[in-house]
Amino acid sequence: MSKAYKITLALLVLLLVFLTWLEANEPQELNWSPSYAAVDKIPLGTKVLFENLKEQDLDLKEVRVPPFEFLEDTTISGTYFFLNNSLQPDKNELKKILKWVSRGNTAFFIAENFSPELLDTLDLEMETLVPKKGISSKPLFNLKNPVLRNSKPYLFDRETYQQVFVIPDSLPKQVLGVTQLQNGSVEMSDPRVNFLRDTVGKGFVYLHSAPKTFSNYFMLQENNSEYIEKVLAYLPAQRTFYWDHYYKTGKSFYTSPLFVILNNKALRWAYYFVIIGSLLFIIFEGKRKQRSIPVVKPLLNQTLDFTRTIAGLYLDREDYKGITSKKIALFLDYVRSSYRVSTTEVNDALLERIAAMSGNDFKEVKDLWQLMTRLEKQEAVSKQELLQLNKAIAAFKVK
Repeated sequence: MSKAYKITLALLVLLLVFLTWLEANEPQELNWSPSYAAVDKIPLGTKVLFENLKEQDLDLKEVRVPPFEFLEDTTISGTYFFLNNSLQPDKNELKKILKWVSRGNTAFFIAENFSPELLDTLDLEMETLVPKKGISSKPLFNLKNPVLRNSKPYLFDRETYQQVFVIPDSLPKQVLGVTQLQNGSVEMSDPRVNFLRDTVGKGFVYLHSAPKTFSNYFMLQENNSEYIEKVLAYLPAQRTFYWDHYYKTGKSFYTSPLFVILNNKALRWAYYFVIIGSLLFIIFEGKRKQRSIPVVKPLLNQTLDFTRTIAGLYLDREDYKGITSKKIALFLDYVRSSYRVSTTEVNDALLERIAAMSGNDFKEVKDLWQLMTRLEKQEAVSKQELLQLNKAIAAFKVK
């Protein structure tokens, strides 16, 4: 290795270390991606809500399979809780959920975007609130019931878009909650529906169009957790609460071994720099510096092919007696070489020693030796007897 090469390599390593240090000391950006996973502590995760529910007097169960598969069990009853930025069950799955609800159960759907099948089934439409000139797009939330309504609406203190429901006047829907964009006043001048309930058979379906209100960020602001308490107060008491993990943008667990590296900014950039450095090394130092060395193919080991050929000849001639004698001879050689014992004179003491060293039962070892002795004395051996011997020897070696 030349001196110039060593200096270049050292400079490259120092550069990578310096760039990694710079990236590691950069302030970490807050991750605002919608996750709604129960394990995520990011602003739009739901760890706060999930942990609070676990502390309540509630039979909380976690569901990690699709609803279509989960509801195959007809004995399930309670409240099925779906929370994500988008819920798109297909037609068959939605039909199964609603059939389960009609038997007296409850489905709670919370999302910004619902599948067209769900909206059509409940005769609903959705639209997005658009801020007017000079009006903030931070949404306000409140409950419709005078007993639950707060004197001051709850604020999601971040610019975002807000979906609302459009309900035909001719359809009976129970409006439970309203929202509007902040307009500088603590009062709602133009409330729009974002939380409603509909009856399906003997059960109820709840729809809420603001999953951000169930996030860590919203619940940890001022007294916003009261809003979630009041929303969930509509759910039946003393019923099993099924938390859906399947319909989640964020994962509840991670299978990639690179997750730890790529999830940490400093480690992520160090990983990228190593890859870039390796590519540069390959480009500039990947040239051949000597003639290519010819590949010498090793001699083929044809012992196995020869053995198969000989075995095939014995089988074609149906010489089971000859095969038996050779298998017994090979097995005795295996015993002598593996356990350092002599098989010239076989007695119970020797068999007990062989059984102890091989981990086999003494009776099984004795039966094997009796079988080999009998087959050796026979003038002819059948195919079934040969298979019995082969099976007994294989069982001995497995232990």
